[in-house]
Amino acid sequence: MSIMDVPQWPPGVRATQVTTWRKGEVQAQPDCLAEEVPIALVFNGITHAVMLASPADLQDFALGFGLSEGLLKEPAELYGVEVAPLADGIELQLEVAAACEWRLKERRRSLAGRTGCGLCGADSLAQVRQALASVPPTRLQPGALTKAQQGLRAHQIIQQLTGATHAAAWCSPEGEVLLVREDIGRHNALDKLIGAMSRQGISSREGFVCITSRASFEMVQKAAMAGVGVLAAVSAPTALAVQCALSCGLALAGFVRGDDLVAYSHPERLGLHADGV
Repeated sequence: MSIMDVPQWPPGVRATQVTTWRKGEVQAQPDCLAEEVPIALVFNGITHAVMLASPADLQDFALGFGLSEGLLKEPAELYGVEVAPLADGIELQLEVAAACEWRLKERRRSLAGRTGCGLCGADSLAQVRQALASVPPTRLQPGALTKAQQGLRAHQIIQQLTGATHAAAWCSPEGEVLLVREDIGRHNALDKLIGAMSRQGISSREGFVCITSRASFEMVQKAAMAGVGVLAAVSAPTALAVQCALSCGLALAGFVRGDDLVAYSHPERLGLHADGV
């Protein structure tokens, strides 16, 4: 997609002027940058996390983060979200139930900069792993996963303009991309997708999530917290991610590229029945 084809910049994109050096020629031309903004998540006046994220779909982000972190046990515990732009960034001021506030006080963290490792702010080892229920035993054919990954790029408007964002998509059992959220951080993109699915009343029992990143432990844990049965990643998982997927029953696929994929857990649920395995 050319920036000249876009009549109006989507949220999270900023225009700029650049100088290029291509094939021995210098040229000045317009370009696009992905915005990266500090966003504070404030629960009943208590700042819980400061994330570097794309300033779009923030209502989805607030709800999805609360659910995937286990702070909200159900969407009804979030009463409202106020988006408050400030000089240094954005505050998402969440009004939540007393039960959520109690969980927050029990598990205080300082999570600045989670676009990198994701868990660098946890203040104890016990906070790393959430208690995960078994996920739905979703069954798919491998072609559905490869079809979704191949079709996802067409839905990544910010990535096409800037080349700097990840995406998370909810897909039908046949591999049709139904809902997409983008962000500079892979965790944030998944949180936004989880929040959007909840707000739109989309059940996580029918379909799967496709992501444009590696499958880290936290990506698997967030998917499981949302009740997702299958996670398909374009890159590799980590050993801890595979361990987590095996323990909660999530079917995890990595290196989903072209017509290929690698099943790291529960291959039979992805339609894979290799002889001797």
